[in-house]
Amino acid sequence: MFSVVALFAVTLFILAWLSHQINLRFQICFIQLTGSPDLTIVLLFLLFMPGVFVHEIAHWGMARLLGLRTGKFSVWPKRKGKYIQLGSVAVQQGGVWLDSLVGMAPLIVGSILLGLMSHRIFGAYEITNALADGQLEMAIESFFSAFQQQDVTIWIYLIFVIGNAMMPSLSDREPIKPLVLYLLIATVVYIIIGLPAGPIQALFNWIAPSLADLASAFLFIIFIDMAALTGLLVLQLLSKPRYV
Repeated sequence: MFSVVALFAVTLFILAWLSHQINLRFQICFIQLTGSPDLTIVLLFLLFMPGVFVHEIAHWGMARLLGLRTGKFSVWPKRKGKYIQLGSVAVQQGGVWLDSLVGMAPLIVGSILLGLMSHRIFGAYEITNALADGQLEMAIESFFSAFQQQDVTIWIYLIFVIGNAMMPSLSDREPIKPLVLYLLIATVVYIIIGLPAGPIQALFNWIAPSLADLASAFLFIIFIDMAALTGLLVLQLLSKPRYV
């Protein structure tokens, strides 16, 4: 059970790191190829547009579901200090718990979509099961056979852009920090007081199958991201800047 939680946490961390690296490498490659920071922003937005739309609609939908008012909805790139903002939606503040749910909405919705696509279309289970059994050759064979599906290019593109646009932004993570602190304090108090571990065990047992599904989906996307990042690094080395 706890190994499932650990696997989920590790794959999520790796995917978050890869998403940051891919975003950065695309920016470098675009600016090397075009020599224009403004055109680079537009190209980055066009590349990730479906994922950006899912990200912002998740914020909007979660806010409406929680009864929070929403304002201006924008899916268009703009500079925000040293960062590039590809979309935004104005949401009424509702306190730590509600704001945290709104901030995490893109990760929740994106994970559900990725789980459905990777398992139902590409059979990610076969890859992770082969790895779990120590059959690396079979895992690699299953991974490449997954690309023989109909309309594979479209599905891979959707998985790629949604998976790399679903991570909470800096502003999305702000209300989550105090929530994590509260949960840690509550856990420590729970342990010190010596309350029964049965409810916690039952909770982990309930969410473990879903976490295992998500971990296998994330692992499939990690393979795709690693291949994309390798290509971007090669392109970055081969591209020569057109500006001084």
